Amino acid sequence: MILDIQSRGRAAWLWMNRPEARNALSDELLTALETALDVAEKDPSIRVLVLGGRGPAFCAGGDLAKMEKAAKMTKARSRREASRFAKLLYRMHAFAKPIVARVHGPAFAGGMGLVAACDLVVASDAAEFALPEVRLGLVPAMISPYLVRAMGAAQARRYMLTGERLAAPQAARLGFVHECVPAAELDVAVDRICGRLAQAAPGAIARTKKLLLSVEAAPLSSALLAETAAALAEARAGAEAREGIRSFLEKRKPSWQ
Repeated sequence: MILDIQSRGRAAWLWMNRPEARNALSDELLTALETALDVAEKDPSIRVLVLGGRGPAFCAGGDLAKMEKAAKMTKARSRREASRFAKLLYRMHAFAKPIVARVHGPAFAGGMGLVAACDLVVASDAAEFALPEVRLGLVPAMISPYLVRAMGAAQARRYMLTGERLAAPQAARLGFVHECVPAAELDVAVDRICGRLAQAAPGAIARTKKLLLSVEAAPLSSALLAETAAALAEARAGAEAREGIRSFLEKRKPSWQ
């Protein structure tokens, strides 16, 4: 099974399962990830997704054998191949349910891009990140928008241009990793964050993710102020807000918990 899916409470854990290839991104693995997102999108019992990797690595990035073949493709076909991964990254970034990256080992190239496209990143203190594309004559193209958003333009510039490795503790200091813990505590930390996410109203989570897409790169303007005010007004008028406020006043758990 190239993608091993486990249910843990309200979370679906998606384990990339190509340990012999360090979970390199083959066509089959991309298909499995796309299908898993389709299923999770339609299943209301799934409130959170966790992305992890089996074996010693989280994900080594693109499959180099596949890239060698791509070099012999027509430009049009090569662009279609690349667009598939770009669409997967955007879908993850914009997905209505939160996605947590569980990083226990190397997350290189496209693997680091997968991490950047997630909402939250929990890493073992033994994990490493790197963008070695320029050393292979390649460009970290599709993953670049998410890297810049996740770690800031100045740090993204350094690691995209040098290809040097970034240890998880330093990645946490830069803000790329949200929580860095000893390896033995990794799953406990991920479970704790999933529990917090599952306590939130699912509709409010989806609206907040949509709001983040709008504001993360938008300039401060009257249009942005109007958009954020409209987002609050819409949420405030909804059934979730009524239930959430009522449950707080009545000192009970809301219905989604």
